[in-house]
Amino acid sequence: MRKFSITLALSTMVLLCGCQKDENSMNNPFFEDWSANHGAIPFDRIKTEHYKPALIRGIEEEDKEIDAIANNPEAPTFANTIEALDYTGELLGKVTGIMWNIVECDGTDEMLALVEEVQPMMSEHSLNIRLNEKLFARIKQVWDEYNAKGMEGLTVEQQRLLKDRYEGYLKAGATLQGEARERWRQVSSELDSLSLAYGQNVQKATGEWSMQLDPAKDLEGLPDFFCQTLKDNGYKLTLLAPSYRPFMKYSSRRDLRETLYKAYNSRCTSGQYDNTDVVRRIATLRQERADLLGFETFADMRLTNTMAKTPAAVNNLLNQLLEAYKPTAEKDLAEVADMAKRNGVSPMMPWDFSYYSEKLMTEKYAFNDEQIKPYFALDKVKKGVFGLATRLYGVTFNKIDVPVYAPDVECFEVWDHAQGSDSTFVGLLYTDFFPRETKRPGAWMTEFRGQKVNPDGTEVRPIVQIVMSFSKAIGRPGEPDYKPALLTYDEAETFLHEFGHSLHGLLTKCHYPSQSGTSVAHDFVELPSQFNENFLGKKEFLDTFAADWQTGEAIPQELIDRLHKAQNYLAGYACLRQLSFGMLDMKFHSLGAGKAQGDLKVKVSELKPTERFPQLEDIEKFEADAMAPTQLMDRVDGAMMCTSFTHIFSGGYAAGYYGYKWAEVLDADAFAVFEREGLDNPETAKRFRHLLESGDTVDPAELYRQFKGADPTIDALMKRDGIIK
Repeated sequence: MRKFSITLALSTMVLLCGCQKDENSMNNPFFEDWSANHGAIPFDRIKTEHYKPALIRGIEEEDKEIDAIANNPEAPTFANTIEALDYTGELLGKVTGIMWNIVECDGTDEMLALVEEVQPMMSEHSLNIRLNEKLFARIKQVWDEYNAKGMEGLTVEQQRLLKDRYEGYLKAGATLQGEARERWRQVSSELDSLSLAYGQNVQKATGEWSMQLDPAKDLEGLPDFFCQTLKDNGYKLTLLAPSYRPFMKYSSRRDLRETLYKAYNSRCTSGQYDNTDVVRRIATLRQERADLLGFETFADMRLTNTMAKTPAAVNNLLNQLLEAYKPTAEKDLAEVADMAKRNGVSPMMPWDFSYYSEKLMTEKYAFNDEQIKPYFALDKVKKGVFGLATRLYGVTFNKIDVPVYAPDVECFEVWDHAQGSDSTFVGLLYTDFFPRETKRPGAWMTEFRGQKVNPDGTEVRPIVQIVMSFSKAIGRPGEPDYKPALLTYDEAETFLHEFGHSLHGLLTKCHYPSQSGTSVAHDFVELPSQFNENFLGKKEFLDTFAADWQTGEAIPQELIDRLHKAQNYLAGYACLRQLSFGMLDMKFHSLGAGKAQGDLKVKVSELKPTERFPQLEDIEKFEADAMAPTQLMDRVDGAMMCTSFTHIFSGGYAAGYYGYKWAEVLDADAFAVFEREGLDNPETAKRFRHLLESGDTVDPAELYRQFKGADPTIDALMKRDGIIK
C-alpha cells in the first residue's frame, strides 16, 4: 500500500516562505466548500498555481491553532491538548492530500517544480510543530497525569491516542535540547529533501527510457495482444510495467531481454538521475536520528510501535521463512534452469527467468496468461471485485460523473446496505488504472481525505483512490481489431490487493483522524490487501465475473482446475525474492548495530557517509552482501535494487518492508478461518469488517485475536504455498 497521509506528507516534505497575496487567491478552489457530491474534488478547476497560496494559508491557519493550544491559559487536559491537536491543519491537509497524490499520478514538470519549491516550507512547518516546547510540555503533563492513575477516565481509543501522541513526540525529537535539537532539525530537513529527490529521480529515469523496436524482427515470441499494444505505442518499448513485464515474459529475443533487464535494474545507478549518493546519505542520516534519540539503530527506533517491536523479531521471521522456503526455491530455480537448458540456454541469467518460467508453467500446467486474459476483461473484473465487497460487507459502488484529473480516472460513490434498511454513505473511491509518462510506476492506494468525527459530532467520510498500471484497450468498440483492457492473473491479483487497502480506508469507523483507516502499524497495514488476494483462485469468486469478453462464456472448469494446480508455482522462489527485499531494508537500517556513537573521535555530523560507514563505499557490494542468503542466481554487474527501491527510500516503508511477509502470515491465517467457516459466512465477514473499521484504535495483535479468537501461526501460509501438507 502506498498511503500518503497528512502525517506522512508533513514528515517527508517541507515548507516555504513569503506571505504575499497571490492574484488567484480570490478564485482559489481550495478556499471553497466542496460539499457537493459528498466532497468530490473539483479537479477541473484546480490549477498548479493554486497549490502554493493554499499551502501558505493552510500553514498560517495551523500555526494559529497550534499557538492557541500551546499558550492556552487553562491547565492542559485531554480535550484541550491531545484531542485539539488531532483536529489542527484542516486546510493544509485538504491541499496536501491532493497535491502529493497528483504528483504521484500526474507528475508534470510544473507539479514536480512546485513540490521542489514548497518542500522546504512544509518540512520547516512540520518541524516547528514537533519541536514546539510549550506544546510538548502540555502533552507531557496530560500523559503524566493519566499514566499515574492507570489511564482512568479515558476510553480505550483515547488511551491509545494519548500514548501514540506522547511517544510520537518523543521520537520526533521533542526532548532534545541545544545543539542536539538544532542538529535534529537539520537532519530532518535534509532527509525530507533527499527523499523527494530520490523519488523524482526514479520517476524520471523510469519514464524517460525507451527503445525503438523494429516490427519486422524484434517481435519474435510476443503474443498478439502485446504486439498490438506496442503498435499503438509506435513500437516503443519502455520500462513501465505494461511494457516491461510482458516483454520479459514472452520475447524470444534474448539479446533484447538482456538490454531491457539491465536498463531497468540499473536505474538511478549513474548519470543524471544517480541515486547512489542519495541512498548513502539517507541511510546515514536516518542512523544519526536514531543516535540522537539513544537508539542503537534506525530499525530499533522505527519498530517500537509495530507488531514486531524489535529488529530481532523481524530478523527471526525472515530467517524462519528463509529456512522453510529455500529448499523449495532452489528446486523451483533448478526446474526453470532445466527448461532453459533444454532450449539451448545455459547458464540461465536473470533476464531469462521470466521467459523460461512462463514456458515451464505452460508445459507443466497447460496454463498461462494468454489463456486467462480473455476471461479477465477489466470491466468484468471490476464488477467481480466490487461484487465481492457487496457480498462480504454489504457495500455497493455507483459510478458518478464528476471532474477527474485524467480522462481514464473514474469516481464511485460507495454505499453501505448492511447496517439496516436505509443505505448509508460510506465514501468516494477514485480509480486510476492505466499508465502515463507522468505517473510513477507501480500500484498503490492513496487517501485524498480521511475519515473522522468532528468535535461538533458531524462525521466526515473518506475519499480514497486506487492506482495501477494496466494495459489499455486496443482500438475502439465496434472496430475490427478492438480488444478491451484484458488483465493477466497477476494484474487481477494486484487489483484485489489495492482494493483491499481501499476497503480498509473506506469502511473505517473511528473518531479521531489520526487513528482512522489505514493509519495502522506497517506490519499490519498489508493484512486487508493481501487477504483480498486469496479470493482470486476460488471458483466461487471467479464464477461471478470471469467470462469470455467476446462470447460471454463462463470460464471453463478445466481452466480453473489448471489454475489451481498452478497456484503454488514458484512459491518458494517468490518468497525468497520478497525476503531479499526485506533483508536489504533491514541491512540499510541497522548500520549502527554494535557501534557506540561515543567511540567516534569526531562529530557524526562532520563525517561523510562512507567515513562513518565504510561499507557504504561499495554500495553494490553492500546490497549483494545483504541479499546473499536469498541469492539463487548470479548477480549482474551494475544491477542494483537500492537505487530505485522507492518503498524504503521515499515511500514510508523504511525498516518496514518485512511487513509484507509479516502480514502474509496474518492474511493466510485469516483466510483459513474463512475457508473453515465459509467464504460467504456473514458472521465471519462481520468479524473481519470490524477489523477493517477499527483503524488504530486497538492494538493490532488484540484486534486480530478478536477476529480469530487466537494468535496467528505460520502454518496456514506454509500450507497455502505447498511447503507443508
